Amino acid sequence: MAEVQFFEKTGCSGNAKQKAWLQAAGHTVIAHDLRRAAWTPKTLLAFLAGVPVADWFNRNAPAVKSGEVVPEDFDQASALARLIAEPLLIRRPLLQVGEQRRVGFDAAAIDAWIGLPGVPTNENLEACSHSHEHDAGRCGA
Repeated sequence: MAEVQFFEKTGCSGNAKQKAWLQAAGHTVIAHDLRRAAWTPKTLLAFLAGVPVADWFNRNAPAVKSGEVVPEDFDQASALARLIAEPLLIRRPLLQVGEQRRVGFDAAAIDAWIGLPGVPTNENLEACSHSHEHDAGRCGA
């Protein structure tokens, strides 16, 4: 099984479920808080390369949901600058196994990459699992 470097927002219940699925599949998960990582354009781009710029953004982030940040308005350089300045805008998790890096939790893609049997592949596994109806943005997405 793989050793997975897992960049998350510590305390996020969605990321906790994702880590549990990886561990249940036999992987070792080494968790890192993406807010504390010393990102540079080069280190962050290593996870994002090949993915459309708009898909680099956490669609559950309050600034994205409110329309303050519109991912489609960014080019690569401006997106990297904004994501580094505001790491909660980074789509998560960021995953690394060896030298290979990925963004997001696409169960089918992860299963093909390192193995992830038994995880639902037909639902959004990146969505925030908290209802913010009564506690506006309590997890900060």
